[in-house]
Amino acid sequence: MIKTVRAKLHGLRVTGADLDYHGSISLDPEICRLAGLYPLEFVYIWNKNNGQRLSTYIIPGVPGSRCCILNGAAARCCQKGDEVIICAVDYLLNPDDLTAHSPRVLIFNDQNEVIDRLQYTVTKDDDGFFDFNVLSLENNF
Repeated sequence: MIKTVRAKLHGLRVTGADLDYHGSISLDPEICRLAGLYPLEFVYIWNKNNGQRLSTYIIPGVPGSRCCILNGAAARCCQKGDEVIICAVDYLLNPDDLTAHSPRVLIFNDQNEVIDRLQYTVTKDDDGFFDFNVLSLENNF
């Protein structure tokens, strides 16, 4: 079994940090829907500003707000305005399953607007070697 990327939000900006909340990350459900992320799903969060790496679960924020709010202990790892990468994972039984696996990736500007939609693909040649490609979906989700 191998652990792989399933969905990724790249360059999302933190819009708040609430230490007194009971935990998690609040994300705009419209963004989650585009990326294929689910409520209560555990995700990795990588802070590009300070190098912090953490894991927590998603709770829906206000639809259309473009929010990214770190709650509880996670609020200590990020500040408003920090740029983060959020990654959900999947487990595949074996490497050959990679060719049927196509993670969605959303790229954001500093206003948390989606500026590009990508899909990662893996192919396998006749000799058994894997190749990785990034496809721009140009709003074709």
